[in-house]
Amino acid sequence: MGLIAVLLVLSGCGTETAVGGIPERTPTPTRHATPTPKPTPTPPRPTCPPSGASVSVGIVEAALGHRAVVIKLTNCRSKVLTVNGYPDVTVLDAKRKRMKVTVTHGLSYMAIDPGPTEIRLSKGESAMAAVSWSNTVEMGEDKAEGTYLSIAARAHDKPVVWPVDTDIGTTAKLTLTAWCLKFPT
Repeated sequence: MGLIAVLLVLSGCGTETAVGGIPERTPTPTRHATPTPKPTPTPPRPTCPPSGASVSVGIVEAALGHRAVVIKLTNCRSKVLTVNGYPDVTVLDAKRKRMKVTVTHGLSYMAIDPGPTEIRLSKGESAMAAVSWSNTVEMGEDKAEGTYLSIAARAHDKPVVWPVDTDIGTTAKLTLTAWCLKFPT
């Protein structure tokens, strides 16, 4: 009987007050350790570069260990902008140093590649491309994680650096789709 009395006393967490003759319990708040958030690099301000190709990046989508992010290219000049092929993308570490990553063009688990085709964009029109990778980790190898993507609309254009966490595992591979107006289904 003494054990039951001790358990009853110990289980009485919180405080009781009587309201209208009926006891009311106020639970004692539970304190949890608050994790320290990792600082998020800020995306670049929207600008219209001399090329007229303004690049922006969406959020990272995930599915079964695979990841993808959509790159959007918008013509911000009055002159028609023509793109044909694939964006120029490199992965950078937290210090903005280029990482050793293999970049291929084509189909991935996350995106169907429409293949290169000439696209003419008038002012305000946009094209898209997808960057995909897998978070594959093989035993005994160091996994790689990028912090930024350096993206240019075309080779030889000045790139824009966007914060994108790329957990590329041990494979260190990215797959790009060509620029398109709409992704194939």
